[in-house]
Amino acid sequence: MQDVARRIGRAASTVSRELRRNAATRSGGLEDRATTAPWHAERSARRPKPAKLAANATLRAYGQERLAGQVIAPSGTLVPGPAVAWKGRRHGRRQDRRWACAWSPEPIAQQRPIDVPDDSTMPISHEAIDQALFIQGRGALRRELTACLRSGRALRVPRVRSRRRRKGLLSPEIMISQRPAEAADRAVPGHGEGDLILGLGSSAIGPLVERTTRFTMLLHLPRMAGHGQEARVKNGPALAGHGADAVCEAVTRTITTLPEQLRRSLTWDQGAEMAQHTRLKIDAGVQVSFCGPPSPWQRGTNETTNGLLRQYFPKGTNLSAHGADEIAAVAAFLNARPRKTLNWRTPAEALDQLLPSTDKQPVATTA
Repeated sequence: MQDVARRIGRAASTVSRELRRNAATRSGGLEDRATTAPWHAERSARRPKPAKLAANATLRAYGQERLAGQVIAPSGTLVPGPAVAWKGRRHGRRQDRRWACAWSPEPIAQQRPIDVPDDSTMPISHEAIDQALFIQGRGALRRELTACLRSGRALRVPRVRSRRRRKGLLSPEIMISQRPAEAADRAVPGHGEGDLILGLGSSAIGPLVERTTRFTMLLHLPRMAGHGQEARVKNGPALAGHGADAVCEAVTRTITTLPEQLRRSLTWDQGAEMAQHTRLKIDAGVQVSFCGPPSPWQRGTNETTNGLLRQYFPKGTNLSAHGADEIAAVAAFLNARPRKTLNWRTPAEALDQLLPSTDKQPVATTA
């Protein structure tokens, strides 16, 4: 088998599995027979084959539960989400987005053997889940569950992002190139990334993500007094809730709840909401750095988290309608979601392993 594998450029285990899969078993063992092996191979190649999710009700229920999970508040009550309709022709044919836990197919496939380690008869791949959702005729899963996916699409299409430069407002010494080297390789925890996700009516929520563990905290940025009741004043206070002062105070309240070893640096984009970065450095004791003007990939951890958060806070909705409890529920669900980059551990588990037992304390998720 090893000689055959070398000749065809494959692993020896691939040859071994192929022989075992197409072996003759009538003698009570596994024998490689030239007459039996082609018959097994032709039978396995016949299409269409019954989908695994269609044939196994238990596995199908497992996938549907995680694709269409409900968001539960810390009090145990169900959090009703907003009704969001897709608008505009450029989005194509999409179903209305749902407020749901909605794991992606790959975490579902990887979490299955962890949840049921003793059942080796029901493995599943993310490709099988994708096909069950998107390919007509293999619809083992309910078609409407595609609305729970982050894309909301029945088909995948490339996404084109516009490139818009922001006005520079920072000095070179606090750019991302000056960030400590330990932050770039994620070897030392405590280096975070932050940003704002915006909603209807200039509403906003601020995610803060720790780079090593991907642990996420959400800033609750409610409207300030007088918003919507008086005309906007040029150069006046930002009553929408995400001005420089409000963001600085919210980040300070959240950062100071963390242990000291998790407050090393914070990387942000060049938005005007961080105009008080000098004050933030003094109040929170954290070094603030900024990425380049049109360079979101320099904060890749935060951009990935923003994509996950859009699953719960879709574009075109009023984010100020969500209270602190609802935001805390979303943060808890996000930190309990297994991540591929963490070898399918959750951010909460990764953070718990990094913190010494003497330093473990409740960590705030909102501010």
